[in-house]
Amino acid sequence: MENKFLEKVSQALSTELPYNESMDDYLDEILPSVRAIGEDLREEHFYVNKGWLEFRDDEKFHDTILHFFNDGGEYLRSVNGDIKSGSWRFLEKTNKMMISLGSESELFDLAYMDAEFFILSKHGDQKRLKKRKYFVMAFEPIGKKLEWRNLVEKLYNKYRNSNNYYYFLAIMIVLIVILVVILSQ
Repeated sequence: MENKFLEKVSQALSTELPYNESMDDYLDEILPSVRAIGEDLREEHFYVNKGWLEFRDDEKFHDTILHFFNDGGEYLRSVNGDIKSGSWRFLEKTNKMMISLGSESELFDLAYMDAEFFILSKHGDQKRLKKRKYFVMAFEPIGKKLEWRNLVEKLYNKYRNSNNYYYFLAIMIVLIVILVVILSQ
C-alpha cells in the first residue's frame, strides 16, 4: 500500500509524460487521474455547437475529421470537407452517448471532457477486438495546432497542474500547522 502511494506521489511530481507506444496506452494511464477534474455529458454547453477535431495515432491517418454535436441531436461529420449527417443522443443517468451515422450506430462512454477535450471510449472490449478504444477529439482552434502526442501532453499537463495545486495547498497547511505549534510554545 505504501509503495503504491509513494509511486503515485512520485509520478505526480514527475515533470515528464511517461513514454507509451500508443494513444490508447497514454490515455489508459492519464484518464483515471484527470477524470475527476472533467465535466459530464449532461453539461452540453461544453460540447454542443462546437467543432471537434478528431485525433488518431495511426501514421496512415491524414484526414481532417471534424465532428459537430448540434442542438436537437443533429450530428455532422466532415471528412476533408465532405459532410455526412446523423444524430447523437445523450443517455441520461448513464454518462453515455449514442452516435448514429446512416444505418450505423455506436455507443460510447464519456472518458473525459472539458472546454478543450472531448474523449469518449467505445463501449465494449475494443482491445480484444483490436480496435481503437478511444474516440479522441479536441476543440478545433486548439487541436489544429497539435499532433496527437502534443495533445496527450496537453492533457497530461492538466493532470500535473491540478495535482500541483493540491500539493501546494497541502504544504501551506503543514507550514501553517508548524507555525501555530511554534508560536503556541
